[in-house]
Amino acid sequence: MQQSGQNWNDIISSLMQAKSKDLHYEKVLSSMCTYPHPIAVEAHKLFIESNMGDYGLFMGTYELEQSVLKMLGNLLNHSHPYGYLTTGGTESNIQAIRAMRNACKSIQNPNIVVPTSAHFSFDKIADILKIEVRKSRVLSDLTVDTDHVSCLIDENTIGLVGIAGSTEFGQVDPISKLSDIAFEKGIFLHVDAAFGGFILPFINKDLPFDFSLPGVTSIAIDPHKMGMSTIPSGALLFREEKMMDFLRVDTPYLTISSQCTLTGTRSGASVAATYAVMKHLGRDGYTQMVSRCMSLTQLLLQEAEKIGLHPVIDPVMNILALSVSQPKKIRKELANQFGWQVSITREPLSIRLVIMPHMTEANILAFVNDLKSVLDQFESSENNKS
Repeated sequence: MQQSGQNWNDIISSLMQAKSKDLHYEKVLSSMCTYPHPIAVEAHKLFIESNMGDYGLFMGTYELEQSVLKMLGNLLNHSHPYGYLTTGGTESNIQAIRAMRNACKSIQNPNIVVPTSAHFSFDKIADILKIEVRKSRVLSDLTVDTDHVSCLIDENTIGLVGIAGSTEFGQVDPISKLSDIAFEKGIFLHVDAAFGGFILPFINKDLPFDFSLPGVTSIAIDPHKMGMSTIPSGALLFREEKMMDFLRVDTPYLTISSQCTLTGTRSGASVAATYAVMKHLGRDGYTQMVSRCMSLTQLLLQEAEKIGLHPVIDPVMNILALSVSQPKKIRKELANQFGWQVSITREPLSIRLVIMPHMTEANILAFVNDLKSVLDQFESSENNKS
């Protein structure tokens, strides 16, 4: 840090220079985040100093958080859920499994069973919480094999995890079957719906995943993804209040006597942003937005098939994985030549495309055209070699 302070013009110049190096979402097909809704941005600004780590000082913001939880509960078929707003899916997943572990203190070597398609946050969970994370195989449609899940359960299993909108392919595990298994075994079931939580309630597909299923004990859902809120805005919801008690620690010097959260300081601005955008959009607004993303996903699929590409699985949500040879090289050339950012999946290896609200029909058509150009270059190169 320099001795004397800089003037604002110099600082803003540095900031804008840094900002110019950031990518604009218009050419990003790899992220599950997007531009937040303008309403969310304005609400965020109004509550920028609010700290939910000591919400006794910010009771108005706390009341907004309770309203958000009720709205999320309404979305996820629970009239009175318990939980709080987190920094995102990773924190929500950690806390859900931590609550399971703390509820099962008598089990010396606890384990949980997750699909191999689960988010990498569960690898962090294994390390942080020092519990065994057993990974169940998936079927040809990339949903978890519930028969294999059952085989992995033993006397030390404290819970299961199901994915409602996987990060890589967007598929939804058979949560109803996992619910039956968890209910029968008397163990917990956490649903990672960080991405799918703001999509599944607004599409006409029979994919139950929420608290309407009796075995579901907790759900992670991220307003800063398809919820259009500001970053960081996640949420963890429990069916029962007692699960919060398993996370509780004393906070003797605050205005509140205890915390159930993982982080101490929490953003009240994210709370206000989530409240504002959910109130503003309502079910109709989210339905229209999701419908538009799904239409663009179908357009991308149709255009990709015109150039000879096919999906790994038919898209369930606004995620499309395309089978291509040399996906890593294709990703590199799309970025280097045209500025497109795509990602690749683990198994099966493919190009992964997330069609978020910042995408347009023009962008989709331009992307497919550039993708065809890269594929043609590869084909020409291969022909020259032969």
